[in-house]
Amino acid sequence: MKLIAQSENIENFIKNNYIYVDKTEYLYNLTNNYERVFFSRPRRFGKSLTLNTIGTLFENGVEPYFKGTWIYDKWKQDKYPVLHLSFLKFSVTDIEQFKRDFCNDILKFAKENNITGFNDSNEPKILIGNVFSAMSDRSQLVLLIDEYDCQLTANINNKDLYENFRTLFREFYAVLKGEKHIRFMALTGVTRLKDVSIFSVGSDIKDLSYNNAYSKLIGFTRDEIKHFYLDYLKLGVACEQNKAPQNVSDSEIENLIDRMAAHYDSYCFDEFNKNKVFSTYSVNGFLQDIYEKKTVRFGDYWYDVGGLPSILMKYMESHNLNIENLLTSEIEIPYNDFANPTSLIDINENVLMCQTGYLTLKSEIVPGYGVTLGPANREVRTALFMLLSLKIFDTTNSAFSLKNRYVFENGTVEEIIALFNEVLAALSYDKYPVNNESVLRALLQVYLLGRNHDVRIEQHNSKGRSDILVNFPKRRVVLELKYTTEENEEQLKLAEAEKQIIDKGYGLENLEDRELLQIACVFNGDKSKRQISMFKRV
Repeated sequence: MKLIAQSENIENFIKNNYIYVDKTEYLYNLTNNYERVFFSRPRRFGKSLTLNTIGTLFENGVEPYFKGTWIYDKWKQDKYPVLHLSFLKFSVTDIEQFKRDFCNDILKFAKENNITGFNDSNEPKILIGNVFSAMSDRSQLVLLIDEYDCQLTANINNKDLYENFRTLFREFYAVLKGEKHIRFMALTGVTRLKDVSIFSVGSDIKDLSYNNAYSKLIGFTRDEIKHFYLDYLKLGVACEQNKAPQNVSDSEIENLIDRMAAHYDSYCFDEFNKNKVFSTYSVNGFLQDIYEKKTVRFGDYWYDVGGLPSILMKYMESHNLNIENLLTSEIEIPYNDFANPTSLIDINENVLMCQTGYLTLKSEIVPGYGVTLGPANREVRTALFMLLSLKIFDTTNSAFSLKNRYVFENGTVEEIIALFNEVLAALSYDKYPVNNESVLRALLQVYLLGRNHDVRIEQHNSKGRSDILVNFPKRRVVLELKYTTEENEEQLKLAEAEKQIIDKGYGLENLEDRELLQIACVFNGDKSKRQISMFKRV
């Protein structure tokens, strides 16, 4: 049984007997069809391994790392030295230190490849130009730059330093434009920004971030998971069903993949909105848990390691996100905002959420028409609302204590309402005032989703839709919310909520054998109360 990869270096895959999900057909087509490319993907999605694999092919050929892969008998490229730069290793706070780090990597590359006779410089744009000048006319290199935007995203709230890095990058890429000594060049990053010049008019770098032909290059497809991780899938079913792995049926495997898909699938990087992929890090984390702990646990693996990127935290320091907008399953934005984002300083917040992985493509990309975005899956939706919880609540409040983990699943109606009031007491009222029923519903949904509960927002049945519905294996909790600022209206509002639950039959659809808790609630928004002041189990 091969091991799940713990490396971004393809050379370690053979040495450590790691599973390699074969993406080499895409890399073959990529390197034959293009000379300079860029891919935007969220953190922890496999960009670094992709670049490392390209570099290994160009530097070493197919021996010994690609035996058994699609490309093994097809790769005919000459070997080239590879200058592989990871901006994650360089300073993000000191531009002079950044330039020293950058130049040191260029000098190290030149020394290792016996490139001599050029003038040194502490400016990357000058140094790389000098190295090119010292190379013979026919010699070429492969240039790979990982996380090109790391310094920009780190300085989203520092306009001066952001501008200094932006200018440095523009000037560096200007030197590379049309350079004959570059055989192939690939860049990756989280953001696609026109103002860095690598995507500007006249640039010779092709942005393939949403190119249909390469939409499955980074990320796992359902078929790839079933083919390469079959032993782990069998083990997972065996643990759940208490049977031997060899006795696991194909339908049981498909069922497990279906459940994985609800949590980790449906990221779309396809301009035609056809191809979807699973989060690589989440799939590996989920299956590694099965192997190590002999249990099936749908954890939030991507968020735990890379799901709280500094770019969003910094953005949220100076911007308020539209919470009600993010609660919807689909958000439409102008085509130009999506296709041509400029500076991180003024980027459309939903484009930023998409580029960082919190939203994904939900429609075709058609010039001149709006682009639809939305959360990819349950894991990323939970991550999104954990992020929002940090922004709008005081998470040191007892409502966020582990002791409240099972209140909704096992607690009484009184305990549920008491917890909701603790949540509402933890609000930053100056930034997020509860002044109507819609805001109240949105804020409670943020809390519930951020706790990884299975929340159905405005769940429809044949007669209407409930405000909040939360599913558990043995229980369903339904809440109908009403808002007032007048104490003498509370009883009337409560009666309205109760009648609505009864008349509409909220929560009865597909109930199966769950216990049903239907709760009518009234929130009094007067500043002297600001709590659910009346409630009743229906």
